[in-house]
Amino acid sequence: MDILDVFKLLGGVAFFLFGMGVMSASLEKMSGGKLERTLERATSSLPKSLALGMGITVAIQSSSAMTVMLVGLVNSGIMTLRQTVGVIMGSNIGTTLTAWILALAGVESDNIFVNMLKPESFSPLFAVVGIAFIMFSKKQKRRDVGEILIGFAVLMFGMIVMKESVDGLSESAKFQSVLVAFENPLLGVLVGAVFTGIIQSSAASVGLLQAFAITSRIKFGVAIPIIMGQNIGTCVTALLSSIGVNRSARRVAVVHIYFNLIGTLLYMVVLYGLDKLFNFAFMDMDITPLWIAIAHSIFNISVTAVLLPFTRGLEKLAFLTIRDKPESAPAEEFLDERLLNTPAFAIVNCQNMVSRMCVIAKDTVLAAIALVGNYSERAAEAPAEGESQLDAYEDKLGTYLVKLSSKELSDRDSWESARMLRAIGDLERMGDHALNIIYSAKEVHDKGIGFSAAATADLDVLREALTEIVNMTTDAMVSRDEELAKKVEPLEQVIDVLVREARDRHIARVQRGECGIAPGFVWSDLMVNYERVSDHCSNLAVGVIQKKSPSVGGHDYLSKARSADNPEFVRAFDAYSARYRLE
Repeated sequence: MDILDVFKLLGGVAFFLFGMGVMSASLEKMSGGKLERTLERATSSLPKSLALGMGITVAIQSSSAMTVMLVGLVNSGIMTLRQTVGVIMGSNIGTTLTAWILALAGVESDNIFVNMLKPESFSPLFAVVGIAFIMFSKKQKRRDVGEILIGFAVLMFGMIVMKESVDGLSESAKFQSVLVAFENPLLGVLVGAVFTGIIQSSAASVGLLQAFAITSRIKFGVAIPIIMGQNIGTCVTALLSSIGVNRSARRVAVVHIYFNLIGTLLYMVVLYGLDKLFNFAFMDMDITPLWIAIAHSIFNISVTAVLLPFTRGLEKLAFLTIRDKPESAPAEEFLDERLLNTPAFAIVNCQNMVSRMCVIAKDTVLAAIALVGNYSERAAEAPAEGESQLDAYEDKLGTYLVKLSSKELSDRDSWESARMLRAIGDLERMGDHALNIIYSAKEVHDKGIGFSAAATADLDVLREALTEIVNMTTDAMVSRDEELAKKVEPLEQVIDVLVREARDRHIARVQRGECGIAPGFVWSDLMVNYERVSDHCSNLAVGVIQKKSPSVGGHDYLSKARSADNPEFVRAFDAYSARYRLE
């Protein structure tokens, strides 16, 4: 093996990693957040968490990405450490699929149909179909499938290059002497861990081992410790991703490390202990790519089976390793930037953050309108703080969504990102109007401004209508209920009518001398802010409807909804008009 073969080997590893990255990213994008939404609903049910970890890792073909995702979720407060333990175990099993696919490369047969099962035989066809989808298809899903096929073809090309670069090593005396040194299992574990840690891909390191097995004589006793080490080395990615996160998130990486370290230690003791007693003949036999895949799966499945009853123990070990320390103040929970590596999942969790923001906006507005005629400095603190929180959410979530928009998103996720940017703008403006209402309530209190009995009655009706529309909009946003969102626009139209009527009535009262000029200015400010809040509720409700039906345009929907030919809208408008009337 000369220097050119070394270059060829490194190039093969590079192609393999690039193909794996393209395939994983495209698989994740195609999921459209469905797998991730399922992950977020993971409970303390261990079998469910285990199945979720396996399923998602099989879908995105990267246990490292899975663990980094978990670190980000725990750091953001979306999941707990206990929920992640089973997912980590399932992820280790799911990542073995790549080794099984690559094992087909070692199949030898004169039968054309058997040879067609070899990835190196059908991957060129995948490449042709993939590039055709990318170049000629206008549908995003088909283009995503094309990227998956291209990624797989590049991955397999890398595997072929690796195999060709090490071809002939079985005849090299120097290589055989190196393999003799690897008969020390501790050295095998160390090399497997270090190499996998450097390239940060257990799939690539297992693939390289399979390439060696095809062209060289590698014994079971040499390969098995390397496989164990590869499982330890894949923890490096999670360890690096845990830098700069909170203690709970760092414990996720610690659990991953302990799981693989304890599993390797148990396996070493049991396997080599029994080998000393019974002298297993297979340990001196040459291993094949298929048996590497089998050994990889047996190791991860058996370690999971042994440690599954001790998940609480792994959790306690993580807490003992990274102890809690008193903190001066809890950090605000915003989305972790590590989640940007899985855009579809980041979209789902941005939606959850928008829902939180919506609840804050609701509480802020309702607390503000309750201050009108009943103002106190103490009561004004909560809505004023809510407005500050909305500003912070709008700033941080808006910045995060802009960064997310620069990632490769599906058409639907790209549209959803833009919708959320509009929604947080509406929610932040609702906070601004709430603050204006607080100022008006304070002015009424400080200047001793009094409204007439008729004006107070009008305000009460408007307050009740505004309370209902804000509550309804929040419920529709949080539950993503399209039918509930459709009820918002009729009430918003009723509030517009009420505001116009209330203004006319107040002008008439001023003209009759029943109300003074000073109350009139405050009254006018309150009407403007009440109406603007209901307008933003309308915008948010239309966004919920568009989420279910992206092809529906906002202006088109409102035009049709307000039409006299829409019986559903007319019925709802009449019902709200009867409920909210100015006496």
